[in-house]
Amino acid sequence: MAVTIIGLPWSFAALRIALYTLLPFGHEMRSRPDAGVLSTLGNIVWFVLAGWWLAIIHVLLALALAITIIGLPFAWAHLKLAGASLAPVGKEIVPRS
Repeated sequence: MAVTIIGLPWSFAALRIALYTLLPFGHEMRSRPDAGVLSTLGNIVWFVLAGWWLAIIHVLLALALAITIIGLPFAWAHLKLAGASLAPVGKEIVPRS
């Protein structure tokens, strides 16, 4: 995605999801205050091309992990990632206060 200028916003969104994967507990994704109409359009394109199936995969993994007690925290992290993967453009990762 980062090879073309058109794909840069979505590559930053993918990297944001990757960072959120490393920090699932104690952090949350919030909308940036300066996110505007272009972020909304980027989220629509992201959702159509990648967001819905990423969210489905995360929900299925969460269901599989929730079978065991050891997998419950990881299932919770996958549910958070499912929500984050639906519309990551115009978001930021901040510590939970």
